[in-house]
Amino acid sequence: MKTAVIVFPGSNCDQDMYYAIKDGLHEPVEYVWHTERSLDGFDAIMIPGGFSYGDYLRSGAIARFSNIMPAVIQAAKDGKPVLGVCNGFQILLEAGLLPGAMLRNKALKFVCETARLKVENNTHCSHRRMKKKKMK
Repeated sequence: MKTAVIVFPGSNCDQDMYYAIKDGLHEPVEYVWHTERSLDGFDAIMIPGGFSYGDYLRSGAIARFSNIMPAVIQAAKDGKPVLGVCNGFQILLEAGLLPGAMLRNKALKFVCETARLKVENNTHCSHRRMKKKKMK
Protein backbone atom coordinates (compact mmCIF):
# COMPACT_ATOMS: atom_id res chain seq x y z
CA MET A 1 0.00 0.00 0.00
CA LYS A 2 1.70 3.20 -1.18
CA THR A 3 0.82 6.26 0.90
CA ALA A 4 1.05 9.97 0.09
CA VAL A 5 1.80 12.40 2.93
CA ILE A 6 0.60 15.81 1.76
CA VAL A 7 2.83 18.72 2.83
CA PHE A 8 1.50 22.27 3.15
CA PRO A 9 3.41 25.40 4.20
CA GLY A 10 3.35 25.25 8.00
CA SER A 11 2.88 21.47 8.29
CA ASN A 12 5.09 20.25 11.12
CA CYS A 13 4.11 16.63 11.67
CA ASP A 14 4.67 15.40 8.14
CA GLN A 15 7.96 13.72 9.08
CA ASP A 16 6.35 11.95 12.06
CA MET A 17 3.62 10.62 9.79
CA TYR A 18 6.12 9.63 7.06
CA TYR A 19 8.34 7.65 9.42
CA ALA A 20 5.37 6.04 11.20
CA ILE A 21 4.30 4.60 7.85
CA LYS A 22 7.82 3.80 6.63
CA ASP A 23 9.36 2.41 9.83
CA GLY A 24 6.24 1.37 11.76
CA LEU A 25 4.13 -0.17 9.01
CA HIS A 26 7.02 -0.93 6.63
CA GLU A 27 5.00 0.38 3.70
CA PRO A 28 6.10 2.66 0.82
CA VAL A 29 5.42 6.34 1.44
CA GLU A 30 6.22 9.62 -0.31
CA TYR A 31 5.86 13.30 0.51
CA VAL A 32 3.61 15.17 -1.91
CA TRP A 33 3.90 18.99 -1.98
CA HIS A 34 0.57 20.84 -1.97
CA THR A 35 1.20 22.37 -5.41
CA GLU A 36 1.08 18.96 -7.13
CA ARG A 37 -2.10 18.05 -8.99
CA SER A 38 -2.06 14.26 -9.06
CA LEU A 39 -2.13 11.41 -6.57
CA ASP A 40 -1.93 8.70 -9.22
CA GLY A 41 -0.20 5.60 -7.92
CA PHE A 42 -1.10 6.17 -4.27
CA ASP A 43 -3.40 3.85 -2.34
CA ALA A 44 -3.89 6.05 0.75
CA ILE A 45 -3.66 9.77 1.48
CA MET A 46 -2.51 11.29 4.77
CA ILE A 47 -2.71 14.96 5.72
CA PRO A 48 -0.55 15.73 8.76
CA GLY A 49 -0.90 18.25 11.53
CA GLY A 50 0.83 21.54 11.98
CA PHE A 51 -0.76 24.76 10.88
CA SER A 52 -1.12 25.16 7.14
CA TYR A 53 -0.83 28.85 6.39
CA GLY A 54 -0.87 29.92 10.07
CA ASP A 55 -2.05 29.08 13.58
CA TYR A 56 -5.65 30.24 13.35
CA LEU A 57 -9.13 28.79 13.63
CA ARG A 58 -9.98 27.59 10.12
CA SER A 59 -6.35 27.49 9.03
CA GLY A 60 -7.43 24.66 6.75
CA ALA A 61 -9.67 27.05 4.81
CA ILE A 62 -6.77 28.35 2.72
CA ALA A 63 -5.22 24.90 2.28
CA ARG A 64 -8.55 23.69 0.90
CA PHE A 65 -7.79 25.70 -2.28
CA SER A 66 -4.35 24.15 -2.87
CA ASN A 67 -3.73 22.43 -6.20
CA ILE A 68 -3.61 18.96 -4.62
CA MET A 69 -7.04 19.11 -3.02
CA PRO A 70 -9.14 18.08 -6.07
CA ALA A 71 -6.99 14.93 -6.23
CA VAL A 72 -7.53 14.33 -2.48
CA ILE A 73 -11.29 14.75 -2.91
CA GLN A 74 -11.27 12.38 -5.89
CA ALA A 75 -9.24 9.80 -3.94
CA ALA A 76 -11.87 9.90 -1.18
CA LYS A 77 -14.68 9.52 -3.73
CA ASP A 78 -12.80 6.54 -5.20
CA GLY A 79 -12.88 4.89 -1.76
CA LYS A 80 -9.21 5.30 -0.93
CA PRO A 81 -8.42 5.84 2.76
CA VAL A 82 -7.87 9.53 3.55
CA LEU A 83 -6.75 10.54 7.04
CA GLY A 84 -6.37 14.07 8.36
CA VAL A 85 -4.68 14.60 11.72
CA CYS A 86 -4.94 17.88 13.66
CA ASN A 87 -4.86 20.61 11.01
CA GLY A 88 -5.22 17.88 8.39
CA PHE A 89 -8.64 17.17 9.89
CA GLN A 90 -9.50 20.86 9.48
CA ILE A 91 -8.41 20.74 5.84
CA LEU A 92 -10.68 17.75 5.18
CA LEU A 93 -13.52 19.52 6.98
CA GLU A 94 -13.04 22.70 4.92
CA ALA A 95 -12.85 20.64 1.73
CA GLY A 96 -16.32 19.25 2.45
CA LEU A 97 -15.11 15.67 2.98
CA LEU A 98 -16.33 15.67 6.59
CA PRO A 99 -19.58 17.06 7.97
CA GLY A 100 -19.69 19.84 10.55
CA ALA A 101 -17.71 22.93 11.39
CA MET A 102 -14.87 23.97 13.68
CA LEU A 103 -15.92 26.02 16.70
CA ARG A 104 -13.90 27.86 19.30
CA ASN A 105 -14.01 26.21 22.71
CA LYS A 106 -16.07 28.05 25.32
CA ALA A 107 -13.11 29.07 27.50
CA LEU A 108 -11.03 30.27 24.51
CA LYS A 109 -8.09 28.45 26.09
CA PHE A 110 -6.03 25.48 24.98
CA VAL A 111 -7.53 22.29 26.37
CA CYS A 112 -5.48 19.10 26.60
CA GLU A 113 -7.41 16.13 27.93
CA THR A 114 -7.33 12.42 27.32
CA ALA A 115 -10.15 11.33 25.04
CA ARG A 116 -11.27 7.73 25.13
CA LEU A 117 -11.96 6.27 21.73
CA LYS A 118 -13.79 3.09 20.89
CA VAL A 119 -13.50 1.30 17.55
CA GLU A 120 -17.06 0.63 16.45
CA ASN A 121 -16.27 -1.01 13.11
CA ASN A 122 -12.84 -1.96 11.81
CA THR A 123 -14.02 -4.03 8.85
CA HIS A 124 -13.26 -1.20 6.43
CA CYS A 125 -9.59 -0.97 7.33
CA SER A 126 -7.83 -1.38 3.96
CA HIS A 127 -4.42 -1.78 5.58
CA ARG A 128 -5.73 -4.88 7.37
CA ARG A 129 -7.19 -6.25 4.12
CA MET A 130 -3.90 -5.61 2.31
CA LYS A 131 -1.95 -7.45 5.01
CA LYS A 132 -4.31 -10.45 4.80
CA LYS A 133 -3.88 -10.57 1.02
CA LYS A 134 -0.08 -10.52 1.40
CA MET A 135 -0.16 -13.40 3.89
CA LYS A 136 -2.09 -15.72 1.53
